[in-house]
Amino acid sequence: MQFHLPAATHSYLERAAESLREAMVSTDVPQRYALAHVAALRATAALLAARAQPIAVARRRQKNAWVLLTEVAPELGEWAAFFSAGAAKRAAAEAGSQRAVTACEADDLVRDVDRYLALVESSLGLTSHDPFASTVIEAPARATG
Repeated sequence: MQFHLPAATHSYLERAAESLREAMVSTDVPQRYALAHVAALRATAALLAARAQPIAVARRRQKNAWVLLTEVAPELGEWAAFFSAGAAKRAAAEAGSQRAVTACEADDLVRDVDRYLALVESSLGLTSHDPFASTVIEAPARATG
């Protein structure tokens, strides 16, 4: 189902994809993790821009993106909890901590965010990108003896 989406939704999706591409090629582990987490935030912002209903200023309480995601798209509640749990690691990684995350955690998050972005695109009625289609990860050649 394709319907009119706000310009902000498209902008956030483009920025999410850009952050994810940067994460995929980054050799700095904390930066890779932080970029991937930011990509998830931007994908969430795209969904919120498309689905959230404005509320009166007097009734508005400030909520983080993950809480809003659960309210606006309850079917993505597990993703919201997952990304919320990684926020402290992202903050430490952004602050330059080399011990904040492992290379495995960063790589796993990049893959998870790639799947999440495709899910968000699909939920917005867009053709989702093919996860990891633009990135070919090859194993090093082994010498045979």
